[in-house]
Amino acid sequence: MKNNKIIVAYSGGLDTSVMVKWLSQKYDAEIITVTGNLGQKEELDGLQEKVLATGASKFLLVDLQEEFITNYVWKALKAGALYEGVYPMATSIGRPLLAKLLVETAISEGADTIAHGCTGKGNDQVRFEVGIQTLAPHLNILAPLRTWEFKSREEEIEFAIKNNIPIKIKKDSPYSIDENLWGIAIECGILEDPTLPPPEDAFQITVDPKVAPDESETISIDFEKGEPVYLNGNKLSPIELVNELNQIGGKHGIGRMDLIENRVVGIKSREIYEAPAATILHKAHYELEKLVLDKDTFRFKQNISNTIANMIYDGLWFTPLFKALGSFVESTQENVSGEIIIEMYKGTLSVLSRHSEHSLYNKELATYSAEDAFDHKAAEGFLKIYGLPFKTISQVEMSNKQRIPT
Repeated sequence: MKNNKIIVAYSGGLDTSVMVKWLSQKYDAEIITVTGNLGQKEELDGLQEKVLATGASKFLLVDLQEEFITNYVWKALKAGALYEGVYPMATSIGRPLLAKLLVETAISEGADTIAHGCTGKGNDQVRFEVGIQTLAPHLNILAPLRTWEFKSREEEIEFAIKNNIPIKIKKDSPYSIDENLWGIAIECGILEDPTLPPPEDAFQITVDPKVAPDESETISIDFEKGEPVYLNGNKLSPIELVNELNQIGGKHGIGRMDLIENRVVGIKSREIYEAPAATILHKAHYELEKLVLDKDTFRFKQNISNTIANMIYDGLWFTPLFKALGSFVESTQENVSGEIIIEMYKGTLSVLSRHSEHSLYNKELATYSAEDAFDHKAAEGFLKIYGLPFKTISQVEMSNKQRIPT
C-alpha cells in the first residue's frame, strides 16, 4: 500500500487526536486532516494548532452545516426515519456527508489513502468505509483503532499525556461525545452499565424535565412539502430553525433518550442521546402526514420509514435502493404543507392544532353530531364484502371438522 498522502477524518476527540500522532510515527507519509463542521461547537476550538503540533502537515475545516440540514437531515425527516422507532440518528445521518468530504479531499489533494478513527465494533466504521468504497473504490482505507496497541481509552489518554497532545477528556469523566446540529450522542464510562441511570453530567444541552420551567411553552411550525420553513410565523434558514428548536426544546427537557440499541455488527450498546429539535420536528411532521396522506400511502410509508432508518443506521446512504426509496418519499411530500402547533412541558410534547389546505379530514364525515353526513346504511354491504374471505375460511374449516370421524 502506498501512503504518500493520508487524509485523516479528524474530529478533535480523543481517538483522532491520538491517531494523528500515531500515524505520523508509523507511516512515511504526509498527513492531512479534514474536519467537517456539522454544527459541533466546542470540538472545533483550537483544532488547527493541535493538529499541526501532533504531526499533520495541513488542517482543513469545511463548513457543511447548510448541506447537512438541507440535503441529509431533511431527507431523513421527510422519510420519518427513526432507528428502532426512537433514535433520529444525528450521528448516522452526518457520516455519509463526511465520507463524501473525505473522498473529495483525497481526490483534490492527490491522496491514495483515507484513515478514520472508528473502532472495530462500532457503527461508524461501516458508514465511512462503505461510503468511501461506493464513492471512490480506488482509495485505500486505514483504521488504526482496529490494529493499534491501545486496549482502552485510559491507555489512549496516557499516550496523549506522554506526547503532549491536548485533550479535554479526563479519567474521572470518560464520556465519548459526538455532536452536530441534529443531536448529541454520549457513550462510555458509567453509561456502559445499563442497570444504572445516566448521571446528570452526561447531558449537554437539555435540562432535567423535573426541573424544567413550570410554565409550558407553545410553538407553531409551518411545513412546505415536508420541510419546516417557519417557526412561530417567522421564516428561518434551516440552520436557524434547528438551532432555535434545540434551544427551546432543551430548556423544557425535550429530546432526552436512553436506549439499548442494536449495532450493525450485532452487539447491543447503551447510548444516551439529546435531540430536542429532531424530536419536535419528527413529531410535528408525523402529525401533519397523518392529516394529509391517504390511508394506504400513510401505512405503506410506515414500512418504508423503518427500512430507510435501518439503511441510514447501517451506512447504506449511497446505494441504489436508498436512492429509489428516497424518490418514493419525495413523491409523498407534495401535499405535506401546513401548520402544527405544539405545547412543550417538562419533557413532553402535546399537539394542540393541525392545519393544512391539503387536509383529508372531513368533519361532516367524522362527526357524531346532527351534522353527520356519513351513509351508515352503506356499512352493511361494505362489511359483507369486507368480511367475506374470513367468513368463507371459517365455513370451510367448520365443514371439514364435521367430516372428520370421531
